[in-house]
Amino acid sequence: MWAGEMVKRQKRVGVIEGRAPRGRRPGEAHQPVRLRRRVGHTERAAVGEVRRELREFLRHLCGTEQIEAAELLLSELVTNALIHTRHGAVVTATAMPGALRVEVQDFEADLPAPYVPNADDGTHGRGLILVRSLADAWGVEARVLGKVVWFELRGGGA
Repeated sequence: MWAGEMVKRQKRVGVIEGRAPRGRRPGEAHQPVRLRRRVGHTERAAVGEVRRELREFLRHLCGTEQIEAAELLLSELVTNALIHTRHGAVVTATAMPGALRVEVQDFEADLPAPYVPNADDGTHGRGLILVRSLADAWGVEARVLGKVVWFELRGGGA
């Protein structure tokens, strides 16, 4: 399969890598399970699709509260990537023993600036505040092509 075909395939369907926990034998090491999805810049409706894919991915791996928090935080990060960049994003969710890590990579080098919304902003500017308050850990990492904004939730995972 050509690289371009894989990107097109990833746009349509999330790719799940690794081994599901149901097939594990006693004493077998826990392998991370990963969901990966590309979201095009013009695919604003894809935010809801990515949320549904994450919910389905986590259905047998995490509790309801963790799934709901992960969905909310993912929505904020993907929306930020689509609004503030021009080249879409790649979402990666990794379920590990006792933890979930979600990364949203975009292809703009500018790091998010700290922002304190005022009362007149409506709902603008509160995404990273939600991430900061609900995630067990979060951060931003510069990459060769853009950056990754990530969060971790503990207590669930593969």
